[in-house]
Amino acid sequence: MRGCIVQGREVPEDLVGELADSARLLDDPAVLRRRLAEDGYLFLRGVLDRDAVLAARGEVLARLAAVDEIAPGGDVFTGRSARKAREPDLGRFWRSVSEGPALRAVTHGRDIARVMEIVAGEAPRAQDFLFLRVGVPGRATGLHFDYPFFTRMHDQVWTVWTSMGDTPVSRGPLMVVENSHRFSDLVESVVGFDVVRDTSRKAAFAENAIDFARSRGTRLLTADFRAGDVILFGMYLLHGSLDHHDASSTVRVSTDLRWQPARMPVDPRYFGAEPTGTTGAGYGELNGAKPLDVDWHVR
Repeated sequence: MRGCIVQGREVPEDLVGELADSARLLDDPAVLRRRLAEDGYLFLRGVLDRDAVLAARGEVLARLAAVDEIAPGGDVFTGRSARKAREPDLGRFWRSVSEGPALRAVTHGRDIARVMEIVAGEAPRAQDFLFLRVGVPGRATGLHFDYPFFTRMHDQVWTVWTSMGDTPVSRGPLMVVENSHRFSDLVESVVGFDVVRDTSRKAAFAENAIDFARSRGTRLLTADFRAGDVILFGMYLLHGSLDHHDASSTVRVSTDLRWQPARMPVDPRYFGAEPTGTTGAGYGELNGAKPLDVDWHVR
């Protein structure tokens, strides 16, 4: 795949690969679960209603247009922001955007719930706290495991990453490190790590993903995502994002949400009418709560 950029460097062709589409396996749950165990992820093309996803994207962009970050009626970053001036409580504003009805109809709706019931083999439950991300040129998320954030109660948790719109590699979609759930030295080192309780450690890897992939003899897997596509994985798969370098400044809108078996105990930080989030600061702790003209590069 061409056009995959990580920290300003193009990924060599031998170090990048396409995510394998497993959508056809939804009719064969046993094989689907075996694929998840083997690959560490499930990439599912077109499992969500495209029109519903695009409606959710439009809902988010309209809220950002109201604070002068998106051109009215479009999806291009203006390069400026009036968010702080018009919305003095940034956390409350981002929560209201993240709880939009069209958005929640996708992230917590019947289509994805059906998928997660097949994956879990039992009744699933989604966290209420939603990670909504809007990417502009120059943005990226470094390599990390999700374990340190979401396993305080147990590790039977899946991350579902949804592309809210068409997201070619130039707009910085999610990437995963192939077979990283089998890197026992790294997996073992992260077990027991809680980002709130162990502040001396960093959740993100400092090493460039290209150098890391070469040193491990593996590849970075990604795709030109389309509205309706999702990828899901457990807590032990190393992942991050490509750089957003689209010259058009069209924003990437995506969500990541955690699901778990409904019978398992829940982490109260992410559930309920007033979820406090990872650190206790609620939606104000998220990068998404920052105006789009604020520079950041890691989770």
